[in-house]
Amino acid sequence: MNFDYSPDQRLLKDEVRKFLAAECPIATVRAVLDDDGRTHDATLWSKVAEMGWLATVIPEAYGGLGLSHVELCAIAEEMGRALAPVPFASTLYAFAQGLQLAGSESQRAHWLPLVAQGAAIGCMATAEGPGEILPRELRVRAHGGRLTGSKCPVVDADVADVALVLAEADAGPTMFLVALQGEGVARARLESLDPTRGLARLDFSGARAEQLGADGEGRILAEGIHCRAAALLSFEQIGGAERCLEMARDFALERKAFGRSVASYQAIKHKLADVYVRTQLARSNAYYAAWALDNDSAELPIAAAAARIAACDAHWQAAKENVQTHGGMGFTWEVDAHLHYRRAQQLALAVGAPRYWKHRLVSELELRKAH
Repeated sequence: MNFDYSPDQRLLKDEVRKFLAAECPIATVRAVLDDDGRTHDATLWSKVAEMGWLATVIPEAYGGLGLSHVELCAIAEEMGRALAPVPFASTLYAFAQGLQLAGSESQRAHWLPLVAQGAAIGCMATAEGPGEILPRELRVRAHGGRLTGSKCPVVDADVADVALVLAEADAGPTMFLVALQGEGVARARLESLDPTRGLARLDFSGARAEQLGADGEGRILAEGIHCRAAALLSFEQIGGAERCLEMARDFALERKAFGRSVASYQAIKHKLADVYVRTQLARSNAYYAAWALDNDSAELPIAAAAARIAACDAHWQAAKENVQTHGGMGFTWEVDAHLHYRRAQQLALAVGAPRYWKHRLVSELELRKAH
């Protein structure tokens, strides 16, 4: 097991960072925030597709590059660092993963090439209001290939072309694939703490749906997709945490108080040292999850849960201390610290809150001990 990127993967990571520094400066993120009608940058999305990042782990048979998930992790880390305002995670970490796990040949042949080309944006809808991301009782119903009910909140559903929807069918919870441009689908944008990752409510009134996977196995499939998404999102969170640490360090070195740099005070040193330690712990857990994901290991549920918990903790702590280190101006609109704070909060809920993943981790460990 390797506990770091290979030289080729580091080269890819460096190139992604250079590209995003040029094409996604903080002004691009702010432009989306300042425009109430946008939740992503369509131009940046097109350029990301041209770079081939959307094709990273999609098999060559479907127009992809057929690379490993570790390459996608390297890209994800830089996307998190740059706060890229694109539906990358919803499309690749959730929708495409679900198709590759359980999609039929015809479903894969239709949608995966579109994803690889950047011609289709995907999302995943499991939640039905406040509470667990996988409700115990589903109100969205499926009958005769049609869906009725509502899903809320759904990340990037306001711009998505297609969704994976968990619904109650005759045989039990089952996953369905729904084209969101069809009849019987309505969507309403929701307010979000981080408008660069839009949220929406999906209302289905007899929407046509294709079954994805086996009858009654939707909950198991959803859990599997969430594990994969959690592993990949942990790298976005680590990228964001490291950028927060850099911002706080640079400001502390520059800012003077009582004739000396504030970075020389122990109160600041200890805060930033703690952020560094948490981020490194999160990285070690994320590498474990990347290995499990790339090898389709039975350890993935445990590895993904551990990575998710550690990454949420590190990202939140880094974002919070970045604001605190900047002092009274840290929370103002003019300072970029609040952008990372928003993203840290949003990503911590994207595939279930840390409490949900702590429960899953304990359950998986108990299950392992029982065997």
